[in-house]
Amino acid sequence: MAGHSKWANIQHRKGRQDKLRAKLFSKLSKEITVAAKMGDPDPDKNPRLRLAVKEARGQSMPKDNIERAIKKAAGGEGDDYEEIRYEGYGPGGVAVIVEAMTDNRNRTASNVRSTFTKAGGNLGETGSVGFMFERKGEVVYPVDAGDTDTVMMAAIEAGAEDVESSEDSHVIYCEDTDLNEVSSALEAELGESESTKLIWKPTTTTELDLDGMEKLMRLIDTLEDDDDVQRVTANFEASDEVMSQL
Repeated sequence: MAGHSKWANIQHRKGRQDKLRAKLFSKLSKEITVAAKMGDPDPDKNPRLRLAVKEARGQSMPKDNIERAIKKAAGGEGDDYEEIRYEGYGPGGVAVIVEAMTDNRNRTASNVRSTFTKAGGNLGETGSVGFMFERKGEVVYPVDAGDTDTVMMAAIEAGAEDVESSEDSHVIYCEDTDLNEVSSALEAELGESESTKLIWKPTTTTELDLDGMEKLMRLIDTLEDDDDVQRVTANFEASDEVMSQL
C-alpha cells in the first residue's frame, strides 16, 4: 500500500537522523542472539540468523558487534527472551502491531499498555488488528541500485511479488517463506540491500490528518524507545500534503 511505503520511508529517514545508534544496535544484537540460540550459530545453516545478520549489516552495524552477539548465543550467555506480539489501536483508530522480545512479560505488557493509553489509543487482544495485515518479506534498495525497470525485472526473476519504487527507495515484497531465497537472488543482481526483513504489511489503511499523524508518530517513537520493543507497524494513510508537513 502507498501508505505503508511512505511510512517505511519515514522510518528509514528517522532511523538515520534521529535514533541513537546504540539503541538500534542493541535491538539488532538481541535479534541475532535469539536467532542463534534458537538454531545453528552458523548463518549459512540458520535462515533466521542469516536474515538478522543481513539486517544488521544493512544498518551499518560493526562486524565485531555481530560476531559478539553470535558468540554470546553459542556460549549460552545472555538472557532468555520471549517473543511477544501486541496489537491495538492508536490515535485516529489506526491499527498498530508491536513486536517485542522480553525477559519480563509483565514489565513489557505494562509499559506497552501505558504507552497506548497515554497516546489516546488502547491495547487489544492478540488478533484484534492482525487481520488487517499480511506477513511479508521486505527488501529495500536505494534509488541508485537501478532504475525502476531494472529493479522490477530483478525482482520478478528473484521470485518477488511486488515492487514499490519512489524517489527515496525501491521496496520489494515477497512471501515471508521466500525471503531468504528472494533476497539472495536480488543481492546477486543488485548488490547488498539497505534492509532485509519480515514485516507486517497493511491490507487496509486508515486516513490521518496532520494532527493524527503527529500523535501517531509520538506513540511509535515512545514505543520504539522501549528496550523491549523490536519493531512497530501501523496501517496509516496520509496525503502528500500532510506527509510534507511532518
